[in-house]
Order: sequence, then structure tokens, then C-alpha cells
Amino acid sequence: MENILFKVAFPAEFHAQTACEAAVTLHPQVKDRLSSIERIVITTHEAAIRIISKTGQLANPADRDHCLQYMVAVPLMQGTLTADHYEDDFHAAHPLIDQLREKMVVEEDPDYSSAYLDPEKRSIANAVQVFFDDGTATEKVAVAYPLGHRRRREEGMPLLLEKFQRNLATRFPAHRCAQIMQVCEDHASLTIMPVDRFMALWEMTP
Repeated sequence: MENILFKVAFPAEFHAQTACEAAVTLHPQVKDRLSSIERIVITTHEAAIRIISKTGQLANPADRDHCLQYMVAVPLMQGTLTADHYEDDFHAAHPLIDQLREKMVVEEDPDYSSAYLDPEKRSIANAVQVFFDDGTATEKVAVAYPLGHRRRREEGMPLLLEKFQRNLATRFPAHRCAQIMQVCEDHASLTIMPVDRFMALWEMTP
């Protein structure tokens, strides 16, 4: 249970979460220089290269949200990454995404790969650095653990609760959302609540 990963920062495949965060950090430095980018170096772990590093045409949203390069290009440009950014209309309206993807170099860091497999660490590290055609470059921004990882649990918990509340509100009226939140936030009461009473809170009513 301690090793459960919660997806709270970006709607992105987990091997790319830290790369997205690094790209968001770099956004203020690159947003006005996108046309001057010479190359983008993504330093990552073996699993990410094997699973989500993709070149060439991306056919649909599912293809895009499993493409490391796409998930770095968008936050470099936009400063964030949302589910809407994977849609066909957004992709078609922003040809710069694929232009940036073509300038990306994906490299493995053996230490990242080792830490990914280490049961004491289970890091999901990525780093991003942007180089410009005038010879300048950003710093190399590295993120070892994504929000939602056990090593960032305290930092991620407010985002997890906000996500929980937001999604409750898509299915239940306000009074039911408040009931569920009250129960879930009282650990002592929750542990002794009969299962049928807890499950009754989740019944959809007219």
C-alpha cells in the first residue's frame, strides 16, 4: 500500500510524470524562444524508453498520452498538460508540437534505470534541458519522484483530496459529496463503519 502511485499532477502515463513536471518548470524560460530551439534533451530511465518513447505520427489521443516526447512538448509550450491537449483538434491546431518532437533526443541515464528498479527507491526520474540555436541553454531540470509517489506523499495529498472532491462532484449532489468526505476524513470512524453503510453512500439516487 505504501508504494501506491497516485496520478495527481498530470493526466500522463506514469513514466512521463516527472518529465512533464520538468517541462513545466522550464516553460517560463522557453515560451518566448520556442522558434529558436535547436534541440531538447530528455534524460530518462530504460523503462520509459522502452514503453513510451515514440517518434513519427501519433494517430489518436491514446497514442499521444503514451508518447514521452509529446508529453514534454506540450508543457514546454503551454506551461501545463491537461486531457484536452491530447485531442485531435488541439494537436491539429499546434503543429509546433511535432516540430519540437523532431528536435528531441532521448537518452538513458543508467543511474535513473537503477533507481527505478531499486525497491528502496522506486524513483521514476526524468530530466529535461533545452538548447537554443544561439548556443545558450536552460539548466538541466531533473525530477526524481513524481507527485503521488510515497516520497512526496505530504506534498501530493492536497492535490489528491482536491481530485477526489472534484470527481465526486461529477456524480453526486453537494450534500452527498459532503457526507462521503466527512466519512473519509475521519479515519477512526471509517475503520469501524459497517461495509454496507459505507457502500450505501455510493449508491446513485434520482
